[in-house]
Amino acid sequence: MYQIHDPEMNPTSDIPTTENQPLLLVDDSENDVELMRMAFHRANFNSPLYALRNGEEAIAYLTGEGIYSDRDKFPHPAVMLLDLNMPMKNGFEVLAWLRAQPEYKRLLVIVLTASMRSDDVERAFELKADAFFVKPSDLDELTAMLRCLRDWLHYNHFPPLK
Repeated sequence: MYQIHDPEMNPTSDIPTTENQPLLLVDDSENDVELMRMAFHRANFNSPLYALRNGEEAIAYLTGEGIYSDRDKFPHPAVMLLDLNMPMKNGFEVLAWLRAQPEYKRLLVIVLTASMRSDDVERAFELKADAFFVKPSDLDELTAMLRCLRDWLHYNHFPPLK
């Protein structure tokens, strides 16, 4: 008789997953942030979601500066959902900064923007974005997209940030 599941013998038990690790949503639109929160809830996406309003806040969060210095309250994220068009530092500037930081070379960055410009897609991937999603304006479509992301993150294993 074969044993189907034995947690003691699970070869992937020491591989980190993104479940219960925070996701950073960097978006200056309060309406889009609220829509994302609703879609996360509807998609049963249970990872903590931290919303930041601009690129400068994102960098401060990642570096643990100012109000983000307490890593128990503001832990390192597993994924960043990054808008492109924001004040202060835009998404491209954040992405360029991020990929220049050795400790964040493994952070999964998904551009999540309203832009459908092919130049924006090309530039995002040149700056080493991991994916480029166009924001659906419909809550049902956004929820479906987040369910796919939730499931994809569940089945993937990622190395820890260094």
